[in-house]
Amino acid sequence: MLPEPYEDSRRLTGSNLYFDGTGAALESAPRLKFDEATLAGWKDNVQAARGALAWAEDGIVLRRHRSGVSLAFNAPADQLYAATEVNEWAWWSALASRFSSADGANGAPEPCHAPGHASVWDRESALHTLRAVAQAEARPALITLMRAADARHLPFLADDDEVSIGEGDGGRSWFVDELPAPGQVPWAALHAIPTALVTGSNGKTTTVRLLAAMCKAHGWRTAHSCTDGVYFDGQALEAGDFSGPTGARTALRQSAAQAAILETARGGMLRRGLALAHADAAIVTNIAADHFGEYGVHDLDDLAAVKLTVARAIGADGLLVLNADDPVLLRQSESLTCPLGWFALDFDHPALERHRQQGGACCGVRQGKLLLHRDGRSHDLGPAKAMPLTLSGRASYNLANIAGAALTATALGIAPATIAACLAGFGRSHADNPGRLMRWCFGALEVFIDYAHNPDGLHGLLEAIGAGARTGRMAIVLGHAGNREDADLRAVASTAAAARPELVVLKDIAGYERGRAPGEIAAIMRAQLLQDGVGAEAIGTCLDEVEAARLPLQWARDGDLLVLPIHELEARHQVVALLDRMQDAGWRAGDPLPPMPPHGHAAGA
Repeated sequence: MLPEPYEDSRRLTGSNLYFDGTGAALESAPRLKFDEATLAGWKDNVQAARGALAWAEDGIVLRRHRSGVSLAFNAPADQLYAATEVNEWAWWSALASRFSSADGANGAPEPCHAPGHASVWDRESALHTLRAVAQAEARPALITLMRAADARHLPFLADDDEVSIGEGDGGRSWFVDELPAPGQVPWAALHAIPTALVTGSNGKTTTVRLLAAMCKAHGWRTAHSCTDGVYFDGQALEAGDFSGPTGARTALRQSAAQAAILETARGGMLRRGLALAHADAAIVTNIAADHFGEYGVHDLDDLAAVKLTVARAIGADGLLVLNADDPVLLRQSESLTCPLGWFALDFDHPALERHRQQGGACCGVRQGKLLLHRDGRSHDLGPAKAMPLTLSGRASYNLANIAGAALTATALGIAPATIAACLAGFGRSHADNPGRLMRWCFGALEVFIDYAHNPDGLHGLLEAIGAGARTGRMAIVLGHAGNREDADLRAVASTAAAARPELVVLKDIAGYERGRAPGEIAAIMRAQLLQDGVGAEAIGTCLDEVEAARLPLQWARDGDLLVLPIHELEARHQVVALLDRMQDAGWRAGDPLPPMPPHGHAAGA
């Protein structure tokens, strides 16, 4: 018997790449053979099942791509596990009907019927089983409550354990097994709060933190979620990567929150969809090569389509903020119907100029000043080089993040003067933007910690810190998550090699191996570094991320530049704590390094 004919089968719990609302999606197995008749059979099976289950028959999507096909359809929010069963049966059955048992040896999987699952060979039996599965899962009370909330234009959040109506200080939650009747809900006390979604390839977390700071300056108690965790009023509630729907729901359910800023990463949108149906604003920071090969995403246009899922949450009174310096976003924006705002490094960018003439909102730099244009007026937000986050203007990627965040903040109702005051100070303290462009100076030795995780991000970082114009030597720590294609790993290594480092330390990222063997990523990167002309004597391997960061510090001498992209959260806490202790002790290059602080006592942990 051959393996299952799908690589992934999942619930879609919110609006997603394929359609608005909830449903199910399936990714065909790599190298699986199928033809148009197979796809037609899948669609026919899905339609038959939806008819038998009395589900709506709209929203069926078949998306072919380089690695196979994505198969998705709408389904009721309370029967999504059943929807995945329907999808799997429909695909198995279509393949079984199309290929003979002899063909099975040439690529068609042979199904194995398991008790409780739909029969591949007998449609009537399968539909009987699927009806039983759907009926067992159905929660009529949840659907009744959801429709009552929709009728009142109130946010509705649901997961396996909890249901919420409203958001923040206007929200109320119940366990799914203890749902009230609509007449028992305190509707008058429920409301939405100002909410923004932040996505893009690079700059998401920085933009989230900027917006959260602007909301705080505006006077709102703010919840935000990002790759570092979930926060309320600046205090960590959860640690780890919460850039998906779980983090969004956790932030929106903070009972005292008056605003929410939600990092909305590609993975969460593909795996589950958006956590909420409506937001006041959303921003796509940029589109850069990353994560290719997953869920049928193989190029920049595919990736942009995923990121632009956030447009589904923006209504006629909202604003979707896009980067005009990104040609992919410029091109794909032509198919969008929601209100748009544009930012760019140049306030006189042709796209911004056209948008202003049409009465639209935009933000960019003119003659060294960051200008924000909204409602027919331009506002001076201050000299760009004076904003700490720009590193005296050298960090152009952070200037783009600032422009995008400023424009997004206006869509939440934050005044330009408040935005300007925030930008004048944000970034002075490491606590403002931990893990991003953090700098320590030990005499003439400079050390930077950053999150740069793809070629564009690493190139921007190296340019901002003057790696190409350095007078001393440079060391860099390199590693990556395992769920990237080999070509992506090699591209990051090539970006580092182009800066002519005198030392490269290769690492693993604990918890992010994603199926790779220990040292496998380092080996791929090492081979590329050698191919790009980095000498073997300049390449070291230390798979532990914290120890990998210590090696350049031990190697350094005065005048050197150390670049430490540290990705795992606890590892970053430990390295930051070490560097802070070294700074407090007056450490200089060549001095012995202090021991690492005890586990769990790192700064920010």
